Amino acid sequence: MVDPATTGSLLNGTPFLAADVGGTHARLALVRAGASGQPIEVLAFRKYDCTEHASLVDLIAGFLAAHGGGEVDRGVVASAGYELDDGTVITTNLPWPLSIRETRERLGFADLRLVNDFKAVAYAAATLPASETTRITGPDEALVRGPVLVLGPGTGLGAAVWIPRSGERPFVLATEAGQAALAAGNELELALLAQLLKQHAHVTIGHVLSGPGILNLYNALAVLRNTKPALSTPSRITAAAQAGDDALARETLDTFCGFLGSVVGDMALTYGVQGGIRLAGGIPSQIRDFLLNSDFVARYLNKGPMRAALERIPVRLIEHGQLGVIGAAHWYLD
Repeated sequence: MVDPATTGSLLNGTPFLAADVGGTHARLALVRAGASGQPIEVLAFRKYDCTEHASLVDLIAGFLAAHGGGEVDRGVVASAGYELDDGTVITTNLPWPLSIRETRERLGFADLRLVNDFKAVAYAAATLPASETTRITGPDEALVRGPVLVLGPGTGLGAAVWIPRSGERPFVLATEAGQAALAAGNELELALLAQLLKQHAHVTIGHVLSGPGILNLYNALAVLRNTKPALSTPSRITAAAQAGDDALARETLDTFCGFLGSVVGDMALTYGVQGGIRLAGGIPSQIRDFLLNSDFVARYLNKGPMRAALERIPVRLIEHGQLGVIGAAHWYLD
């Protein structure tokens, strides 16, 4: 934990760094604690393409230099992955190695911490007002106060559970749900799973519910449909699907949304979610209208007698935006 003297200065408004680093984009912010009872204040914010920079150190140093953060020497990095004792992070999504210890030393920071990216998002997203979200299904508000699931596909699939506690600060459970085995829900998905098993000994949820997963689904469907794939990137596939001018791309996105609904329902039941589901990540907001008109809800509710329980949970779409850096800042101050 941050030492008490440091915590005191941060709570008194000393600026610090909050970074949300994904496989494709990094969002960096200069933040400070708001006045008593007020939200985190974002002093500067910028979104970067990770592939255009050699390391996280370069990103942070450039950001601080551009935004007057020369005296900042503390901060937090939200990223997918697992931190080892030597400060390195096990992750499959980032374009370069990540070591929090090395980053801290090279920047000359007094303190730099790592938090799971969706754990950070959950800190901010779980209590986001309904007016700042889009309803997908379920009641407008949760019928009971209970755990909130925050998950989303981007470069990978992230998920965390926000758990309220009476008289105490909420607890946020980080997960590696994207690494769990993928389950098929119909004959087409069984055929796709069989096709993916030819390439992977362990087919994970993230192998289909992610940017790379969209490409995996598209190529596997091309084999099943005995056709040659014409598109080579997830963004082109989603764009063609939404434009309606590529049948294979549209089937790919339909299948993606079906898998997503099924997985969300499974996770809600697995984690005992009652307080709501927040769908984040880079992809859902990009395919918002397509998602709302897909089989997502039907597959989410297709859990036999548990349908009645899932119908009572509000499922809402949120824009990822600054949630990662704001949530990371909250976690750091806590």
